[in-house]
Parts: sequence; C-alpha cells; structure tokens
Amino acid sequence: MTERSLRPLTEEEYLALEEASPVRHELVGGIPYAMAGASLDHNLIVTNLVALLKPLARAQGCRVYSETARLKVSEDTFYYPDVMVVCGPKAHPLYETAPCLVVEVLSPGTEAQDRREKLSRYLRLPSLQAYLLLEGARPGGVLYRKTPSGFREERVEELLILPCPEGTLKLEEIYEGVA
Repeated sequence: MTERSLRPLTEEEYLALEEASPVRHELVGGIPYAMAGASLDHNLIVTNLVALLKPLARAQGCRVYSETARLKVSEDTFYYPDVMVVCGPKAHPLYETAPCLVVEVLSPGTEAQDRREKLSRYLRLPSLQAYLLLEGARPGGVLYRKTPSGFREERVEELLILPCPEGTLKLEEIYEGVA
C-alpha cells in the first residue's frame, strides 16, 4: 500500500484534475471527492426538470444546467448540482458562481450532504432565490425560498411555485416515468 500526502488543492489544480479525470469530483474545503453514479430514476427526474425549466428560463433570459456543470461556492469548494438556473453573464468558461435556483435530487448516498453541508453553503450564495431538494424515491420535496428575513422552508407536494425562473411546475410532470 502506497501512502500519499493529502493536501488541499488550489482552484487551478482542481480544474486541471477535472479536465484530466474520467471521474467527476466535487471539491470541499480543497479536498476532491469522487462522485458516484446515479440511478435511472434520479436521471429521469433531472431530465424531466430540465425540460420543464428550459422554456421558463429562456423566456426570462436565464440558462439551465444539469449534473455536469460546476458551481463554485467558495474559493475551495465546487459542487456539481443536479440542476441549476443562472441569470446574467457567465462567471467563467468552466463554472458558474451566481445561480438563482439550485436543485438536488436526494439519494441514500447523498441525502445527508444535500440536507446539511450543501444547504448551508448554497444558502450563503447572494444570488440564490431558492434551493430545492426533491425526493428520489417518491414525488415530493422541500423548497428553501429566500424572503426578506432569510430562507423559509416550504413542503412541495403537488405544485412547485418557483421564484426564479418565475413559474409553476406540476410534481407529476417532474416525476413522469419514474417507478
């Protein structure tokens, strides 16, 4: 067994690692973590959501990204959200920094990180209007909506009313085809 020194990576080192690697990594506190694959249902939820968000985003001058687009949340932390919507100029050719909406589809392997670590970091983004956690096993979720006094948690059961891009989506359409 070979020992190797583990030290935090710089942004440049991380981006070079990602360009050369066949496996995606999220960077948390400068430490890269390989990402696991997703289930077909997870992928279908993401695909359905992107298809539903695209017309709303386009009409409002925004862009929709899914799964392989990086989000820089701090100098030493980058994530690959399942879905994000960004309005305004691109931050960098390799990542975004100012989403108005971030979505994570929960799975047993990522749920704790999505509900704690990512929640805490995403809600600090000045541009963020909403953070959506969608259940992976059944229709439903939680939306953290920005208000003048901070973020408010709302249960999502049938309709998803988004502040950015502005619009309403039906949960049955987001989960269409999911077993």
